[in-house]
This record gives sequence, C-alpha cells and structure tokens, in this order.
Amino acid sequence: MLALIKRNFLLYFRNRSGVILSLFGAIIPFVLYIVFLKNNYKDHSSQLMDLWLIGGVLAVTGLTTTLAAFSRQVEDRERKVTDDLFITDLGPWGLQLSYLVSSVIIGFLMQVIMFAFMLSYFTLADNISFEWGVLPYLILLMLLNSLLATLINALIVQCFKSVDSLGKLATVVGATSGFLVGTYIPIGTLPNMAQNLMKLTPSNYMASLFRQVLMKESLADTFANNSQPQAAFEKTMGIRIEWQELLTRTETFYIVGIVLVAIALIWMVQNMIAIRRLKLQ
Repeated sequence: MLALIKRNFLLYFRNRSGVILSLFGAIIPFVLYIVFLKNNYKDHSSQLMDLWLIGGVLAVTGLTTTLAAFSRQVEDRERKVTDDLFITDLGPWGLQLSYLVSSVIIGFLMQVIMFAFMLSYFTLADNISFEWGVLPYLILLMLLNSLLATLINALIVQCFKSVDSLGKLATVVGATSGFLVGTYIPIGTLPNMAQNLMKLTPSNYMASLFRQVLMKESLADTFANNSQPQAAFEKTMGIRIEWQELLTRTETFYIVGIVLVAIALIWMVQNMIAIRRLKLQ
C-alpha cells in the first residue's frame, strides 16, 4: 500500500498545471480580497478580516485539492489499471484505501502550503498578529478538513469513469466552493434560501472552525468583550453558524464529527457493493 500511496502522491505533484488548477478555488477569493475588498477596511479591521479570509481559503483548499487528487483513481479506472491492481496482494480494499490516504495527505499538505503563503503575505502587508499557541489545534483542523473533504469526494468520484468529466466537475467545484463557504459573500448578507444551502455544506462548518480558532484573540481585542456586537458580527461573517442560535465551537465540532462518521459509513457500504459486483463478473 505504501508504494501505491507514494506513486499517487508523486504523480499528483509532477503534474504542476494540475496542482495549480486545483488551487484556483482557493486563489480566486484570495486575489479578489486583496484587489477589491482589503482597502475598504481600516488597519485594525483589515487584520481581523485577513484572518477571516485565511479560514475560508483553508476550507476551500481542502475541498478542491482532495478532489484533484482523486483524478489518479479515475484515470486508473479509465485505463483499466485498477483491474490489474485488484488481483494483487493489496486487494480491492487496500487499493481504495491507498487512494483515500493519498488524497488526505495531499489535501493536508496543500493546506499547510496555502496557510504559510497567506500568513507570510499578510504578515508583511498588514503586520497581522498570529497566536502561535493555536498552531497545533489548527494543524488538527487541517487534518480533519482533509479527511472530511476526501471522504466526500471519494463518494463523488465513484460516479465518474473519465478524467475529462471529472475535470469539468473540478472546475465547477472550484468556482462554487468559495460561495459555499462564504469567502466571496458573507453568509449573513445572503437571503435565507442561500444561507440554508450553505448550512448543508460540510466545508462551511470547517470554515467556521478555522475562523473561530484563528480569530479568537483578534475578536476579543476588537470588541473588548461587547458580546452582542461580537455575536452579530460572528453571525454575519459566518464565524459561527446559526441554527436556532449561534453554534459554539464544540457544537460545530460535533456536527462535523457526525457528518464524517456518516460519510465514512456510506463510503464503506458503497465500496462493499462495488467489490461484490466485481466478484460476480
């Protein structure tokens, strides 16, 4: 399995144009923010919004790069490579897990790269203050985001039999993911129907967790413990998602965990059915 994971990993990064394209969904909101939105904020507000953007971009990065990583699985299926790999000692489950692990690693590394790039830029441009004590928790969130996005995309790619059709889907996901996690337009400024659609998107909850971790100190400094204005701001900007009331970080984490387990179970059932059909052929 390690050999296949290494193969998938190396093939992904050798395709430099594919790597760049997989980051388009993350790069677009970053560029739009710098060019059109950043100058509208005062210095202190700008630093707060910088961290808000980073949280959203990390959520998008995990979604788009893990989807791109699965292009290897679809290409192997298209070229009938998987038929040969199924009969090896690895077996069908080992093969599926190798694609899964490769995607998780790739998604995590691309988040780390994007985070380092954005933090470096905003440190030089705005002298933002990053609380390094939250870094371990942030890394865990990156892993969780990568695993969640990988499982979601693993379900989706089972329906695709050609790299070309998957590429078209990746283009759509890259263009819409920024809207779904509220990096283009904050969730609180949208109509209720659009807000409800965004609340059905698991990546939106990951963006919320990222933002709560990254912005905790900045929010405390900005609002000076004025709870009502802070709660209104968090609701508008999607820092905390509102159901009947604003979700706490723990509640948001539980929701993500439940969705993760549910999708993992669906993925297992999906693969059991696919493997059984393969054995009957």
